[in-house]
Amino acid sequence: MDGANDYDMELRRRAQAVIPGGMWGHQHVQRLPEGYPQYFTRGKGCRTWDANGRGYIDYMCAWGPMILGYQDPDVEAAAARQREMGDGLNGPTPALVDLAELMVETIPHADWALFSKNGTDATTACVTIARAGTGRRKILVARGAYHGAIPWCTPSVAGVTEEDRAHLIQYDYNDIASLEAAVDQAGQDLAGIIVSAFKHDVGKEHILPTRAFAARARELATQADAALIVDDVRAGFRLHIGGSWELVGVRADLSAWSKAIANGHALAAVTGSDRFRKAATEIYTTGSFWTAGVSMAAAIATITKLRDTNGVAHMEAMGLRLREGLQKQADSLGLKLRQSGPVQMPVFLFEGDDDRRIGNRFCLEALARGVFFHPVHTMFLSTAHTPAIIDETLEISAEALRATANAL
Repeated sequence: MDGANDYDMELRRRAQAVIPGGMWGHQHVQRLPEGYPQYFTRGKGCRTWDANGRGYIDYMCAWGPMILGYQDPDVEAAAARQREMGDGLNGPTPALVDLAELMVETIPHADWALFSKNGTDATTACVTIARAGTGRRKILVARGAYHGAIPWCTPSVAGVTEEDRAHLIQYDYNDIASLEAAVDQAGQDLAGIIVSAFKHDVGKEHILPTRAFAARARELATQADAALIVDDVRAGFRLHIGGSWELVGVRADLSAWSKAIANGHALAAVTGSDRFRKAATEIYTTGSFWTAGVSMAAAIATITKLRDTNGVAHMEAMGLRLREGLQKQADSLGLKLRQSGPVQMPVFLFEGDDDRRIGNRFCLEALARGVFFHPVHTMFLSTAHTPAIIDETLEISAEALRATANAL
């Protein structure tokens, strides 16, 4: 686009003057190959439009929250009904109780639910509840795992002290011996073991938990009377309606939820077992907007629709259709594409592509043709991705892969 008419670049220039760095966090466009848009103006179904008016089939789904698609009519109708009556009031709306009942009914390990606004709230509350419920301090965390943007777990070192992480002990995901060693190191001070739904480190192959690892984590937590915490902020409701580790036959004591819980409306939750009910009443957590009713009404509509339409199975089928199609295309061109993670939450990497040259080129070629992939981060499918959308994507990816192979 002509630079004089590039609204996205204009917004970036204006942001630099009034926002530190011009943007923040993992969405900073400077971390992507040149050519990606930073600002977006609208979304509908599984498509988004950037500030320059270009449309894309979207495989980031707002970095995960859009599980039914942008502007899902049932979710937005529920949100609008609640908004007409009120959102933030002097106390919570009845939607608070309705949603808590729905989550307890839907999630097998849940005897209760608490609500907040983002994933960091939820994971931090889980850790706090685990410590309150056990009277201990040590939390076991997998190396490289991301559990939020707050000093106890942030990947940043700026502004963070050693004391902030003094009671964390690291282990290697899916490595039973490493986990056992971390438990031994914690000794009698073990409060909890926190695990991701699967290993989804940025820029690396995604790895699903083994049944043996999951079972051992559950056993070790039980033996120590500590909390097994599943961080389902990223994967919750996409892999299994009752929680991601249902797929490996393990149920948590505490789980953190956010992203897809309300189809784009700001909400997070903690669910827990009766073992930690008392502790959940004793800790102090609050927020100015934590009891707002609109997002809770949206969450009720989202979870109900996912359950009643078997949305997880649909996303899995569409993800498999995409994965198989892409692999066939790449193989035919001699491109060593490595797809990993659950099919509804994929990451695309290329063998030997340490400098990201191949992956960046493929994603930019797809972007130029109207498909928004990410070269290193977990991507997301929604129920709005239909067979026709996947086939349209594959038509574009075939061209993008061919252009990539020719450039190499």
